[in-house]
Amino acid sequence: MNPILIDPIVKNALLEDYSWGDVTSENIIPAEAESELEILLKEEGVIAGLPVAERTFKLVDPSIEWISIQADGDYCDKNTVIAKIKGNSRHILIAERVALNFLQRLSGIATLTRRFVGEVHKVNNHTRVLDTRKTTPGLRVFEKYAVKMGGGCNHRFNLSDSVLIKDNHLAILKSQKKSIGEVLKDIRSKIPHTTKIEIEADSLEQVKEILEIGVDAILLDNMKVEELRNAVELIDNRAITEASGGISLENIGQVAACGVDFISVGALTHSAKALDISLDYKEHY
Repeated sequence: MNPILIDPIVKNALLEDYSWGDVTSENIIPAEAESELEILLKEEGVIAGLPVAERTFKLVDPSIEWISIQADGDYCDKNTVIAKIKGNSRHILIAERVALNFLQRLSGIATLTRRFVGEVHKVNNHTRVLDTRKTTPGLRVFEKYAVKMGGGCNHRFNLSDSVLIKDNHLAILKSQKKSIGEVLKDIRSKIPHTTKIEIEADSLEQVKEILEIGVDAILLDNMKVEELRNAVELIDNRAITEASGGISLENIGQVAACGVDFISVGALTHSAKALDISLDYKEHY
């Protein structure tokens, strides 16, 4: 995790929580007090966000000592100590909530991602699990990082990464009496040659039409399993295949069995439960 990306997000979170000081710690904890605390995982799961948590403490007080016991991407049992912190007591308490918020959120995403990936791997090792842009505003870079720590892959980070023509684009183009073939010819003359083009299809008829035009990838949206299997056979490796829409832990194995290259899952980031992680005091060292 690049500090250039981490610091602005963490600083904003600290400003939100520490705008006018910590009226509790600053009035009851001696200024010179030193403490050692442990970050404890209180339920099993995949760790993600340790560099973010460390940076949170360091931005409050660069002299705070951070000791990582586990690493991002590790699957740990309940009651595992994942890091230790030593330093000024007040400063540790100031950073505590923000650091834990990041760590709990990102670890929850990584853990849920690992579960989805595990269901796919029961079927095959070819299909990859993708995230989406359904992320918490301002936290996308962190949340997509957490997906990778859980064994998933990243879809586009933002609208400038690739051309993805979806149902609303197609509906607007139709209302303007513009054919998708004409639009693709025009857009190819405007974008870099390295930029890929993907089009959404929700029927086999649309898949056939898109194949005639020629694109890099086809997004197979909300198709039933049988229709999805037929679409993959029809495409026959002439384009990258991505399944999306209504994907859950219960049905992702069936979707993967259809042979798609990728499955995008919005739930990885918009529905992940935060992992239970605490900061616990140890006796004075």
